[in-house]
Amino acid sequence: MTSSVLISVLLPVRNGGAYLSAAVDSILRQSYSNIELIVVDDHSSDGAVEGLPADPKMRCVKNNGQGVSAAMATAMELAKGQFIARMDADDISEPSRLLTQLRYLQAKPDVGLCGAEVEIFSDDAEVGGGYRRYQSWINALHEPDEIAANIFVESPIPNPTVMFRREVYEQLGGFADPVWHEDYDLYLRAHFAGIRMGKPAGCLLRWRDHDLRSTRNQSRYLEKQLIACKAHYLAKHVLQGRAAVICGTGPVASALHDALVLEGAEVLAFVDVTPLQPGRSKRDKPVLAYDSVKAGSDVFYLGALGMSSARQALQQFFNQQAMRVWEDYLLCA
Repeated sequence: MTSSVLISVLLPVRNGGAYLSAAVDSILRQSYSNIELIVVDDHSSDGAVEGLPADPKMRCVKNNGQGVSAAMATAMELAKGQFIARMDADDISEPSRLLTQLRYLQAKPDVGLCGAEVEIFSDDAEVGGGYRRYQSWINALHEPDEIAANIFVESPIPNPTVMFRREVYEQLGGFADPVWHEDYDLYLRAHFAGIRMGKPAGCLLRWRDHDLRSTRNQSRYLEKQLIACKAHYLAKHVLQGRAAVICGTGPVASALHDALVLEGAEVLAFVDVTPLQPGRSKRDKPVLAYDSVKAGSDVFYLGALGMSSARQALQQFFNQQAMRVWEDYLLCA
């Protein structure tokens, strides 16, 4: 590797506490050494940043603004790298993470950003089944087409694992500061900008779950905000000129319907697997049987089923109907 190949690792932190030192150490001890680590202190009050030992690869600065998106912008003003990697203050990168991702992007010039497989862990309690299912789902998605097909199910790139080509990050304008997940928002913008996303095989980051995680304590990370983000980009890009039919009648389907309506999208009906009852409706829309679902129709089908097993069954049904992802349907939960 020549010195011209430089990775800038951007680590925003607010009150990283006892976890910050291990996160920083995991970056400074990477097997690929031609890196810089920019730690952006987002108005911390715990002294953890000041307690970090000096290292020639690391620079600690104060956030010019407020919040994680502003911290990333502050870091990018200083970053010199051709590749931009994200790191969180409470996770642990495996020693080979950056080199593996660098080689992946170098070998795949059509891929603009990559993530990594993760292991979710907790120091305090057993990691719940929901997180385990999410981990399995994330880690199964590697190829750009797989990630694109599933991008409306959940965020397919764990935020603390992402590495961008610098020109891609700059093209996207970095992280915005929306009312929903800033990372998911960025990946959806990347998708609709035609940027392909991939993931090398093998776990490269240990993703820590704890009670003080921002995803547990900030309103932008609530489930309703995730659905609002999906609805925004569905209405803006997918449903232009087409009405939606939502497959599912449970809480997820209801929430997606309501969010789509707020975005100005047209929802014609719901579809359900239960026997059709005369006059049955939901949200004042008819509830149809699955034999009404047809490929090549004027409507676009959105799968909104909360259970992964139900989602898999719906995927099989769409395949049996010779329906095409992005042309006829998307899975959205």
